[in-house]
Amino acid sequence: MNILSFGAKSKKTGLKATSRKFHTHVKPTGFERKMKPDELIVSKTDLKGNITYANDTFYKMASLTEQESIGAPHSIIRHPDMPRCVFKFLWDRISTGTETFAYVLNYAANGDHYWVFAHVTPTYDADNILIGYHSNRRAPDESAIATIKPIYAQLLEIEKSHANGKEGMAASLAALVKTLEDANTDYDRFIFSLAA
Repeated sequence: MNILSFGAKSKKTGLKATSRKFHTHVKPTGFERKMKPDELIVSKTDLKGNITYANDTFYKMASLTEQESIGAPHSIIRHPDMPRCVFKFLWDRISTGTETFAYVLNYAANGDHYWVFAHVTPTYDADNILIGYHSNRRAPDESAIATIKPIYAQLLEIEKSHANGKEGMAASLAALVKTLEDANTDYDRFIFSLAA
C-alpha cells in the first residue's frame, strides 16, 4: 500500500492514529540516520501488523508520535527501496511461529532512512494462542549492510520489472531463495554470518 490512511483506535490505549500519506507525499531525502550502539527500537503489533506498542526510540527514529503510530500498519516505516519479498519471507516465517532476523531499511516521516538489524518473534497469550508480534531492532554492522544493499537492490529491480506486484514479489522471492542456494546456505546461516 503506497498511500496510508487510517484511523483505527488501539484497544490498548484508545489513541486514534492520524492520517499519514508520506509514502507518496514525502520523497526520500537520501540522509541516513544512525542508531547508537546502545539504542534498541521496540515495537509490537497485532496479527494484522498494526502497531499496538512502540518505545521512544521507535518514535525518535521514525519521526512519529505515539498518536500517529498506535493503530497504524507497521508498514508506515517501510522504505520504498526495501524489497517486498523480504517482508513476505519474514511474515511467512513468523506467522508459523518461527522467530526471524532481518536487515531492514526503514523510512522516517521526513524522508530520512535508517538501517536496522531486526529480531521479530511471535507473541502468545496465556493459552499459547498467537496474538501478535514483537520486534527489537538494533544498529546493524556496517559491513553487513554493505553486503545486503546490492542483494536488496537486485531483488527490488526484479520486483519493479514486473507489471503485476504479486508476480514481481514472487519472482524476487524466488531469486532470494536461489541466491541462498547458490551460496550453499540457508537464510538463518546467511544472516548470522553477516552479524559475525
